[in-house]
Amino acid sequence: AVQLVESGGGSVQAGGSLILSCTASGAVYSGYCWAWFRHVPGEEREGVAAIDEEGLTTYAGSVKGRFTISKDNVKNTLYLQMNSLKPEDTAMYYCATDGPTRLTLRDFEYNYWGQGTEVSVSS
Repeated sequence: AVQLVESGGGSVQAGGSLILSCTASGAVYSGYCWAWFRHVPGEEREGVAAIDEEGLTTYAGSVKGRFTISKDNVKNTLYLQMNSLKPEDTAMYYCATDGPTRLTLRDFEYNYWGQGTEVSVSS
């Protein structure tokens, strides 16, 4: 099994930045994609960004140009650099892995999830 632990969430003003981290332990397989998702109560979970084994990335249109996903394979840690934050970025952010080997933001393809870290952006 794989355990994922997110950190780095917090409260910021619009225009600010945050860096989220997701550290993995257990039977981590580098060949799978890793991704960040976010969820607002009452809404569907949204795929934010994903990265594959080769470092290729994909982003949701709502965050493209503002967020950057990266991964440190030695530390088994996934990152999400979030710049120019907007109030609509407010959500619980989750990292996920295990399942897809091709880039995807479809949440049902991922098997392991962290517990989430909360991001709140005020206007």
